[in-house]
Amino acid sequence: MKIPDIAPGAKVLALGHYQPANVVTNDDLAKTMETNDEWILSRVGIKERRIAPDGESLEDMATIAGGKALAAGGLSPEDIDLVIVATCTLETQIPNASAIVAHRLGIQSPGAFDVNAACAGFCYALGTASAAVRGGAARNVLVIGAEKLSQWIDWTDRSTAVIFADGAGAAVVAPSETPGIGPVVWGSAGDKSDAIIIKDRADYLRQEGQTVFRWASTALHPVALEACSRAGVDPSELAAFVPHQANLRIIEAIARKLGADQAVIARDIVTAGNTSAASIPLALSRMVERGEVRTGDLALVLGFGAGLTYAGQVIEIP
Repeated sequence: MKIPDIAPGAKVLALGHYQPANVVTNDDLAKTMETNDEWILSRVGIKERRIAPDGESLEDMATIAGGKALAAGGLSPEDIDLVIVATCTLETQIPNASAIVAHRLGIQSPGAFDVNAACAGFCYALGTASAAVRGGAARNVLVIGAEKLSQWIDWTDRSTAVIFADGAGAAVVAPSETPGIGPVVWGSAGDKSDAIIIKDRADYLRQEGQTVFRWASTALHPVALEACSRAGVDPSELAAFVPHQANLRIIEAIARKLGADQAVIARDIVTAGNTSAASIPLALSRMVERGEVRTGDLALVLGFGAGLTYAGQVIEIP
């Protein structure tokens, strides 16, 4: 039996992202429901969000983001042999998004599967991709977080309509001589599984906002610290902290407890809204694009959401 080559490490080689062109401001929402800009800003910290039109699908957004990541990494479709799409908002159960996206990108016969860990999905997929590369199961892996939450939202319900949005972010995970992706710390709190739920296709996304806020604000900073510890990194060494963009108050509460005083804190939610599994790669890619971090810098990514699920790891910026 021939043992496949095993890479000593894995890294994020490149990033890419996509947002729909349609910008919806708080003032726009105030025209159709009882809300206003001040109310939304004070509760979730969002000024505007992107909403995809009816003709733009989750797979469309994922394909564009994935193509940008491939181009940024200098790779061709032939270089990819595994595609993972993290999402919780597919219109249908099958086929999966990953096989469709791989086909559209011209990637021939890759492994292809979706991950549904809701807002923690990208970190789950990133950990899985890293293990696949290091274990010899894949050479290069395309990991995409993509969501079209707008098709699962009751646009008359201000408790959800003001929060969620659409978009996609992608990363290429490649072999590395040294580890560029730290060990993933992941877990779940199934006793709170009904805190964020979509009962069936006839229903909308519903959440118990206060339950989620209390859990995220108190239970997740130990996960962030454990991810740093397993990577052998002190929080003071972090150049960036990129948590799931759920709520600006949650982001800032975790950041304070983390103690990464030198780190740039991703606050993409202000202009992008909550894009679930897309939020971390979207925020990270935009951070790199703006030059807020440099190649080789250390960043902590931390996802958390429905399930309830959570996952995080330290990565090197590509």
